[in-house]
Amino acid sequence: MGRKKKNNPNNKIISFVITFLMMASGVYYLGLNYVPQKWYEEQTMMPNQVESYYVNQWCTSDFGRKEAVLWDMTRVDCLAKDYAVEFDFAKKWAEAVGQSLYYSKLTGKKPAIALILTSLKDYRYVKRLERLDNGIKLFLIKAY
Repeated sequence: MGRKKKNNPNNKIISFVITFLMMASGVYYLGLNYVPQKWYEEQTMMPNQVESYYVNQWCTSDFGRKEAVLWDMTRVDCLAKDYAVEFDFAKKWAEAVGQSLYYSKLTGKKPAIALILTSLKDYRYVKRLERLDNGIKLFLIKAY
């Protein structure tokens, strides 16, 4: 017969501390728990900029039109050949979803979001967008 292992309370404490530290550092989302459904187009840019900086860097004249004004006076951040792209910082992901769907409806183009990630922790918002599975094209801007 095999010997039974005793539940050592120290093992549980150590396991909890390691998990907590990994979650706090963002590794939890990238390494152990975060598995992207698909690979996204990523671009690395300078950190600590305003949203308009990222729009200007990403939406060049050969790709699309910046700040395109629609008939109802709303503005698409970048109106490309195939996409109406809304730029937003990761924590405003839900607002970006609504805007991209609205601009898509008005322009007849596919909805897209360029999500600006300012830290590794922001990948949790990418995961939330994946859960929606609503056909919005996602571009990631790494600004950290």
